[in-house]
Amino acid sequence: MIKERLVDALAPLLPLAKEEITPLLEFPPNDELGDLALPCFVLAKKLKQSPGQIAAALADTIVHPLFRAEAAGPYLNFKLDRSAFGAELLERSQSETFWRPNIGEGKRVVIDMSSPNIAKPFGIGHLRSTMIGNAIYRMLDEVGYDTVNVNHLGDWGTQFGKMIVAYLKWGDASAIRASDNPTKDYLSLYVKFHEEAERHPELEDEAREWFRRLETGDELAAGLWRDMIGESLKQFTKLYERLGVTFDHVLGESFYNDKMESVIEKLRYQSLLEESDGALVVRLDEFGMPPCLLVKSDGTSIYATRDLATAIYRRDVMKASQLLYVVGGEQSLHFEQVFKVLGKMDNVWEGRCKHIPFGLMRMEGQKMSTRKGKVLFLEDVLNEAVAQARRIIEEKNPALRDKEAAAEAIGIGAVVFGDLKNTRTLDVDFSLADVLNFEGETGPYLQYTYARMASIQRKAAAGMAELQNDGNKSESDDQPAANTTPLSPDSLYVNGPLTGSRSHLAEHDHVWPLLKQISFYPARLAQAAERHEPSVLARYLLELAQSFNRFYHHVKVLDGSVSEQSFKLGLVLAASKALGKGLTLLGVRTLEEL
Repeated sequence: MIKERLVDALAPLLPLAKEEITPLLEFPPNDELGDLALPCFVLAKKLKQSPGQIAAALADTIVHPLFRAEAAGPYLNFKLDRSAFGAELLERSQSETFWRPNIGEGKRVVIDMSSPNIAKPFGIGHLRSTMIGNAIYRMLDEVGYDTVNVNHLGDWGTQFGKMIVAYLKWGDASAIRASDNPTKDYLSLYVKFHEEAERHPELEDEAREWFRRLETGDELAAGLWRDMIGESLKQFTKLYERLGVTFDHVLGESFYNDKMESVIEKLRYQSLLEESDGALVVRLDEFGMPPCLLVKSDGTSIYATRDLATAIYRRDVMKASQLLYVVGGEQSLHFEQVFKVLGKMDNVWEGRCKHIPFGLMRMEGQKMSTRKGKVLFLEDVLNEAVAQARRIIEEKNPALRDKEAAAEAIGIGAVVFGDLKNTRTLDVDFSLADVLNFEGETGPYLQYTYARMASIQRKAAAGMAELQNDGNKSESDDQPAANTTPLSPDSLYVNGPLTGSRSHLAEHDHVWPLLKQISFYPARLAQAAERHEPSVLARYLLELAQSFNRFYHHVKVLDGSVSEQSFKLGLVLAASKALGKGLTLLGVRTLEEL
């Protein structure tokens, strides 16, 4: 909001577009210089004046009710009228348009996310594609895109030949049907196949033959395959419900089987296909890439072929203007090849496909592998996190209502936020102890801060003049008793908290930083959405919560005149909106009491 108002004032005076001015604005090294600054070096060449002359001329020209401009050498510093700014912010924060910057303008974006493999349980590594994708999906929707998310299940490929061989040789059908989690039984069979194949390589030939039979519609193979899909989806659905994740479409790779031949035919018609050692490839030498393999020498397709068919379907049937693929960084070359092949088929694809990579999830420094069975199951991690949260609640607030729901929200929030606060392209060395640390830069810290905000609002609405301990008590949690007339709900909520009223309180050392943090929300959300980077929003929420808690410990909210209390309560309301909306977008549930 601060930058937006400055840019509006500067745009008529500068030979730059608004989008060129915004990145030039910076925060001075200390508040005494101002709240924002415009370095004028970049303007010198365009205006044929020295930076100092430009800064001085602009300072003399700009007159604005929210700030004053002062030249300081080559810098134009802006000092905000904090009272006026605070009043405007609290008024604007009551409109939903403040919280939802419309940068998407209704463009349809199809997001490929989660995409677990059938017959394999969720490992902790699956958390990344699922929750990073979920946050991107929600953030893009919030800023005006028409978002569609697709769970592209891994339900096809040679691994199903291996699974069928393992099931027929070592599987126990009745035990699998009776199992609480059949995907773990399937994983054990998959691991056993690879162990046995190291000693008996001929098993790989059997697996290839069974997958060929599956591709040609063999009844036994197809029946076993459908059983694996059904059992897997039951388990996946339970986990998605716990994580609060839903999908617009759940379409496996097999959905595109009847759509691949037309892709191959079009490539052949365009003379883009070449034969190489009996296989069919598209050469990408001009891009410095290896050939993109589409059909193996034995005639079976691979996932590059299906990804081509998938992209065309999402463009033509789902009407996507952009396709996003939230898939691990190890698949970068694959997607580069697929996107280049699409571009050679039709230049309309230029810029429409984007891989959103993320780093590996490692366990004790090692990449997890389903082939070797080195997997930390996400379900087990969530259960342990919830159990830890339950113990903390029993210790800190045993009288809390609906403790089980709170433990579920806190435990899962800890795991989800513990991942999303990391820059997505970096590897994450997963540690259960770190994820379940309920202090510091964590999901539970943010949930507790939100509950504290809600407690203040409840007490204000009840007309209480004394802000008492609001839950999980610490030695600094109590605010001094207020010395004033109790407030009634009407005095605070007739038309919202005295909108438009100026207050000297905006100058307070702990009020002003919180006002600024609240004003940053729309820009940080837009930045996180455009960069497809949930950590930008996560880090902002931590900064916001820290500013609020400093405010809370130094400012008596329900103290002073009605207008002063209304201003402070308006600040709490706006902060709770920012924190609550941000947590929801990241997939972390909020709690009114804690």
